[in-house]
Formats: sequence, structure tokens, C-alpha cells
Amino acid sequence: MNQIARELWDWVKTFVIVIVIVLVVRTFFFANYMVHGESMMPTIENGERLIINKIGYEFTNPDRFDLIVFHATEESDYIKRVIGLPGDHIKYEDDTLYINGEAYEEEYLTPYRSTYENGPFTNDFTLEEVTGFSEVPEGKVFVLGDNRQNSMDSRQIGFVDMSEIVGKANIRYWPVNEFTIIK
Repeated sequence: MNQIARELWDWVKTFVIVIVIVLVVRTFFFANYMVHGESMMPTIENGERLIINKIGYEFTNPDRFDLIVFHATEESDYIKRVIGLPGDHIKYEDDTLYINGEAYEEEYLTPYRSTYENGPFTNDFTLEEVTGFSEVPEGKVFVLGDNRQNSMDSRQIGFVDMSEIVGKANIRYWPVNEFTIIK
């Protein structure tokens, strides 16, 4: 009987340790995120599931074109693409992104611009027109959804404070046939 009790105790300890490790990893390092809405289409579709790296931005700041999840309101998180970093001047003209006066090719949009027939894929704007600021303030980022015609992003909600960023989208794991490591 003593042997059975010891064996049972070993199993209980192992189970508790596994549960603690899973809770620590989910709480501090990675999170599961389900996409709601069409603002990142066609890059990310409604209903897809992602793994979010929560720890990376504790040591570094977001990079331009990272896909980030952030607290948009008390009730909901958004996923968008970082376009402007602190100190950047942003302008869109003739469907071309200009950052600090330099044109950027948004390769992730190229396959979809050709299918959009209702004018420019991204309407012209300047950072000052949509936010009232001539450059992205310190501690904030300017974000856009990839579905530029149907996205609630920094053009409407303003800058995203870096303290509101949950993490970077690293992996799309659902649906299984769309499994991708996000660059």
C-alpha cells in the first residue's frame, strides 16, 4: 500500500508541475488569439487563430510592419500592422506609402491591390490630417489594417500606446492547412 501511495503522490506532483508551467507560459510568454473581423484580410482572415509572443516587446520595441495585438478598448483587442514608429512622418499618396519622405513597397498588399477595382487600395492621407500630429510621438506607434478600405485603425482611433501592446503575432495555427510562421 505504501508503494501505491508513493506512486500516486509522484503522479500528483508531476501533474501540478505541468499545470504550473502551462499557466506561467500562457500568462507571461504566449497567448492564443482568435481574429474577429475583416480588417486584416486577406493577410489574416476572420476566425483564424494565432499565437501571440507576449514577451518579445518586454526587451525590444516593435519593428515596422510587425503584426501586433493591442488593447483597443476595455472589451476588445485589435490586430494591425505597425506602419509608423516614434519620430516617423507618414504620408500616403497615389497608393504609395511614404515614411520620412521615402517610398515603401508594401509587398504584403501587392497581390490584392490588383483585384481592387474601386479606386486606390489606400486613400491618400498625411499623418497630420488623420491625427493632428506631424510625427509619431514617443512611446506610440501608428498602425493600419491590411484591408485598408475596411479597417478601424490609427486613421480613426489614433496612435497606439506601446504599453497597450499585448504582443507580436508569430504563428497562424488554425485552420491547420493555413499553418504559417508570420514574418
